Amino acid sequence: MDVAVLGATGDIGRAICAELIERRVLRPTSRLQLVGRAGGASGRAAHGLRVDLIDAHDEHAPLIDVATSPDEVVADVIVLAAGQTIPTGGGRVVDRDGLAAHNLSIFQDYAAAIAENGSGHEVVVVVSNPVELGVAVVAEQIGRHRVIGMGAWLDTLRFRREIASALGIRRQRVSGFVGGQHGDGAVPLWSSVHLRGLDVAERRDVIAGLRGPRTLASFGAEIADAKAQLAAVEADDIAGAFALTDSWAPDLQAVVRPYLTHQSGAKTAFGTASATVDLVDTVLDGREIVVAGQVMLDGEISLQGSPWCGPMGVPVVLGPDGWRNVLLEDLAEDEEERLAAVGHHINSAIEGWTR
Repeated sequence: MDVAVLGATGDIGRAICAELIERRVLRPTSRLQLVGRAGGASGRAAHGLRVDLIDAHDEHAPLIDVATSPDEVVADVIVLAAGQTIPTGGGRVVDRDGLAAHNLSIFQDYAAAIAENGSGHEVVVVVSNPVELGVAVVAEQIGRHRVIGMGAWLDTLRFRREIASALGIRRQRVSGFVGGQHGDGAVPLWSSVHLRGLDVAERRDVIAGLRGPRTLASFGAEIADAKAQLAAVEADDIAGAFALTDSWAPDLQAVVRPYLTHQSGAKTAFGTASATVDLVDTVLDGREIVVAGQVMLDGEISLQGSPWCGPMGVPVVLGPDGWRNVLLEDLAEDEEERLAAVGHHINSAIEGWTR
């Protein structure tokens, strides 16, 4: 089985390539294709990255080659990590509109090339932001069930980790999902949270203690207020800013802590790579596993009485042929309301970006 990483020489692309090899997701007889742009820095660097990866992992590395044109991309799983990313630190600000303006043509070029030259069976994992835009563009070209965005899975892992940290347990004991939009539009699905080893009543009491009297009706305002508090602290005391996040509820921590990581001057490349490789490994493994991901919905769920269409993060069954079966039942009222509001925002933004 072969994997292509579009944008392989970026910070996130490099981390994905290294983790694919370190976790031995790819066998020595498999192929890893490093994809950059001809005539640019990424095209040159892809050749150097190939040598560096072989130097580091020659004993168990897959076959590694380089492609510098969308038309050359061929793989069973294609990771779309190309394009502009949010800069770190307190300098130039690039919001989702800016990312969309820059990355839309990249999404379109690769989607068209995959549709024209691909096998018709490859699965695309979208990493680049806005991930919902990437999913929508690629799904239109190759079919929606073969495209999944990793943002909701990364948000899910962060949510589980924050719950586990608050309880002093390992993340493996926590299940539960985050849906909606990657970033500030995340929808923590508290109704899906389960804690291994606790019965229903015990779990309900623990979750109530973690969450408090809050509902998702105020979640957007909480995120904005938390960022304002961090902005007043982080410039002079980044350690204090990170400590401040420890006083907040797990769902708020899961959204705001990655934002602070970017403000610190670091990136979330390793967390992003790990979540991405989880999805790649699931597709290549041949088994079906429940994950969360941004997918192009076409009436699989209903929100506030209406079938929902458009890209959104939801729990799905993921396997070798892509995703199927959205698992989103018995939502709490505040979860359904926030999902609907976020979904309208996503669809409106994509309409503006692609107009």
